[in-house]
Amino acid sequence: MKRSLRCFLLKTQAITLLLSGKKRAALHRFDAMLRLMPFNRHAMGSRAHLLAELGEKGEAIVALEALTSAHPHDAQAWFNLAYMLADAGRHQQAESAFRGAIAIEPAMDRAWYGLALLLIRQRRLDEAVSALQRNTELQPMSPYGWYQLARVQVDRQALAEAVKIMRHLQGFEPRVAAQLERETGLRIQPLGIEGV
Repeated sequence: MKRSLRCFLLKTQAITLLLSGKKRAALHRFDAMLRLMPFNRHAMGSRAHLLAELGEKGEAIVALEALTSAHPHDAQAWFNLAYMLADAGRHQQAESAFRGAIAIEPAMDRAWYGLALLLIRQRRLDEAVSALQRNTELQPMSPYGWYQLARVQVDRQALAEAVKIMRHLQGFEPRVAAQLERETGLRIQPLGIEGV
């Protein structure tokens, strides 16, 4: 049987197994695909994803490193690697991977957001502001970037900027704006800020 047909059958079997919740068996099918076609992007990515879902995070990272090595222009692979590295506390490597995803796909809002969260954890707030600003440009109606940007501005003592963001959020996500008021003690006023 031709290798490509065998891979197609293995992929079909893996999908069927996944639909019935048999992740470990599906993983074995992706392993078999990779024995036939060692650099198959779909099999490599699926294998890494399943390893992460099965709690084998170290192996998932190794699989994602192999994927980014074999397919260095795959922004999604770099993002997934960054996410796993950040989760493992490997911040410097995660930052490099987030930046790798962004270099390939500058409009990947999730990579900008992930990078920002990583920078916030490291208290690199000025850099986090830049990343969050880019995220909110790309996803202007998503409250997550705006929320984090307001929090970072409070941490930077840029209270007027935080209130400006809260006012903006009030226009399309009033619950998030109210949550920020509760958390920060800032009140949205028409002409300025008022602390509690």
